[in-house]
Amino acid sequence: MKALVLSGGKGTRLRPFTHSMPKQLVPVGNKPVLVHCLENIRDIGVTEIGLIVGDRRDQIEDVIGDGSALGLSVTYIEQDAPRGLAHTVAIAKDFLGDDDFVMYLGDNMLLQGIQEAAAEFTAERPDAQVVVYKVPNPTAFGVAELGPDGEVLRLVEKPKEPKSDLALIGVYFFTPAIHQAVASIAPSARGELEITDAIQWLVTQGADVRAREYAGYWKDTGRAEDILECNRILLDGLTTAVDGEVDEASTLTGEVVIEAGARVVNSRIEGPAVIAAGTVIENSQVGPYTAIGRDCVLTEAGIADSIVLDGASITQVTGLSGSLVGRQAQIRSLEDQPSHRLIVGDDTLVEVAA
Repeated sequence: MKALVLSGGKGTRLRPFTHSMPKQLVPVGNKPVLVHCLENIRDIGVTEIGLIVGDRRDQIEDVIGDGSALGLSVTYIEQDAPRGLAHTVAIAKDFLGDDDFVMYLGDNMLLQGIQEAAAEFTAERPDAQVVVYKVPNPTAFGVAELGPDGEVLRLVEKPKEPKSDLALIGVYFFTPAIHQAVASIAPSARGELEITDAIQWLVTQGADVRAREYAGYWKDTGRAEDILECNRILLDGLTTAVDGEVDEASTLTGEVVIEAGARVVNSRIEGPAVIAAGTVIENSQVGPYTAIGRDCVLTEAGIADSIVLDGASITQVTGLSGSLVGRQAQIRSLEDQPSHRLIVGDDTLVEVAA
């Protein structure tokens, strides 16, 4: 089995971050979402990855490289414009050959992995298998209507009157039968080749199309709120590891990771929290559910329930919560502030007044 991982979307809901970086590289628990996806694929024994990229290929390649650091072999496949999920299957046909494959959207977090779905597909080998998840608002998703044995009867995109609450999430398993389906469909009203249309073509032709309900935690990380929620869930699994420098005037409580090369001076860190290498935290308080990236500087700062990307600095600003702080961003106070909430993009300077 091979894997086709999609990492080319624009990520408009995550602006301003995605003006300057792919949404798949936004970190959760100090690790890019895309890396979490690739590790899930590796954990099912698949190591040959076709990575669909757009005009941000260089940034993705800087992080992923050839995949060897993750135990993978990555082939980059360029898509010139967003032309639909089924279009990615078409342009990856030479890479995929006659192999079965898993298609995985690179901005989806499935924290308990995909081992059970993969094992079911391998054992039963239907023509296609979709992974679904119960949602309270099925009108916002593509949904699968199922028969009594889990067979897919119909797929409906954003139904006005849904007959199912099982949303399609970003993982699909296919045999080579999908290639004929992709070749047989036309672009949708929005001009894209839709994977739901290709799967529906298989259903209409009488192919064996199954659904596997995902029982773990799933989130499409398309919004800042979703990323912060994923970060909280992921950090709940931390185990304390202090490899950096923590002076005697500092206090660590709960599960805290201080990476080698980080320094904590006269500060309080309340876990779960992770502080990456090269970061300096001085005279500050870091509250729970906070992930601070590499080479950051926090001075007389207070932050909780937040993600701070590499190279950012926060000076004399307290009360930050539920915030995303971009790469190289600077946050500094002009006067004392009671409370703040920020969604701050890359290379931003924010000066907060009373």
